Amino acid sequence: METLTSGLDYYKPTMSQLAYRQEPDAQVTYSLHNRGKQHFADYIKPEQLRERFDDIQARGWTPQETQFLGSIVINGDQSAFSSGYQDYLLTHPLPPVEVRYDQSSEDLTATTTGDWPTAMFWETQVMADVSENYFENYLLAHAISRTTIYNEGDRRLSEKIAVLQAHPDIRIADFGTRRRFSLSWHEHVLERLVTECPNSLAGTSNVAFAQKYNLKPIGTFAHEMPMVYAALADIRGQDVRSSHHQFLEDWYGLYGEEYSIALTDTFGTDFFFDDFTPDQARKWRGVRQDSGDPFTFGEQLIRFYEDLGIDPKSKVLVFSDNLNFRKIVELKEQFGNRINDLDGIGTNLTNDLGLDALNMVMKATKVKAAEGEQSTVKLSDDKGKHTGPPDLVSLYENRYFRKAA
Repeated sequence: METLTSGLDYYKPTMSQLAYRQEPDAQVTYSLHNRGKQHFADYIKPEQLRERFDDIQARGWTPQETQFLGSIVINGDQSAFSSGYQDYLLTHPLPPVEVRYDQSSEDLTATTTGDWPTAMFWETQVMADVSENYFENYLLAHAISRTTIYNEGDRRLSEKIAVLQAHPDIRIADFGTRRRFSLSWHEHVLERLVTECPNSLAGTSNVAFAQKYNLKPIGTFAHEMPMVYAALADIRGQDVRSSHHQFLEDWYGLYGEEYSIALTDTFGTDFFFDDFTPDQARKWRGVRQDSGDPFTFGEQLIRFYEDLGIDPKSKVLVFSDNLNFRKIVELKEQFGNRINDLDGIGTNLTNDLGLDALNMVMKATKVKAAEGEQSTVKLSDDKGKHTGPPDLVSLYENRYFRKAA
């Protein structure tokens, strides 16, 4: 049975708890955006999505799910999630999701607006349900049996497992919730990995599967955290550039060393390395690369640590940008003996069955506080992944987050 946590990545509750502590009243809008060639509307029936979302909203968090969060221990003896936060989840419902046909894009879209700590849960859930609903109806429309498509998926999965068995030094994390083929296929993939190459699987980002299969839940924060922090600073007339550093300090103050993997490309990697202080570089466990060229980035990161007198072998580098198994072998060959590398694999793990996976995101797009409201901006290392109004993107690029001379 589909539950809230079966469509939830672990970075959602970790981020939500910080939002609960720091900005519980901020109203944040999340908007689904189709970046691919397929049209959602060709195979998705809006009423099917609404029914799924309404059911999940009505159910919300269950005591069993919040108790699982309460059982997670970090930094030796620290509860990852406070009892107050667990109570908050049980008493604060998710906001509704609006599914509609957008005339400008000639496609379906989905949006939600609500208190930041609860609204953010819809991102991974909406994307997972959009993907599953799309492919359910695609198979029906083209008279393709689920057995046929699963057999092809298993053939491809067997090839991946063979790569992992041949390279026991490679460690992967399942990041496949958002764009998976289906919930059942996602679980099948994990079951085979757990059975056939358990030492290769570092954990999963999926909260429900981490609980069910006793896997390490993996996930720290996503782009939305520094994006919303920057928007709130802008609304309040504060230093937008400094908001990134403030967020990192708040994050480390809450979670300490255990969850100190920094995402580097919210406002561009050049800015990140300019902003990440030597003290933070020493304290934080490592970083996650999510856009740009991973080989170039890896070399840049190693030089960054070495210039500070930090042994790169004491740090973690998580690769997570559109990985496939050929690329992870190449990354291991280049970096395996130089830094602790981990590969977070999503779509190419849980939606590789011979059909083109959807290319979509659901981002925090607008923030409203008592002082006003503001759109958010993301400045990816891939310009095609920039988000936000063009004039605001230009302002962020040329004023706030330009690398210091």
